[in-house]
Amino acid sequence: MAKQNNDADVDFIRALAELLTANDLTELEVKREYGEADRLNVRVSRVQPIAPAPAPQAQAPAVVAPAAPAATAPASNPSGDPSTNPDTVPSPMVGTVYLAPEPGAPAFVSIGDRVNAGQTLLIVEAMKTMNHIPAPRAGVVRRILVEDGAPVEFGAPLMIVE
Repeated sequence: MAKQNNDADVDFIRALAELLTANDLTELEVKREYGEADRLNVRVSRVQPIAPAPAPQAQAPAVVAPAAPAATAPASNPSGDPSTNPDTVPSPMVGTVYLAPEPGAPAFVSIGDRVNAGQTLLIVEAMKTMNHIPAPRAGVVRRILVEDGAPVEFGAPLMIVE
């Protein structure tokens, strides 16, 4: 009987690996309890290639696209690369960005809006969970670097709040 359970576990792990690839995920973890002394803990992950640090501007990630006309680059960031700007709000997770609380509703913020620390800037959906991304500090929204419904990676620039 243990052999059947082992075969089922192997099939389950293969299915998780396929799910990881099909949904472009980097990590998946599952814990199954079959009984008091029988459980299965599985963590499937893959390493994403990391771009070299001094990447030219022409190779910016595809998920970074202005949703509206961009404001001029701040004086503190002469290169114009949002990932090097200290006022950039990065994505804390992999997911899908939503700029409004629901389809058809007004966006949480627009370029030029003054925001307070902790105010919701946008939502990143990850595994059917809506994660509100708060403003890290009070300031003015200078640029929105993502489009509504766009996928984002961990650390991808979302907005610039000065």
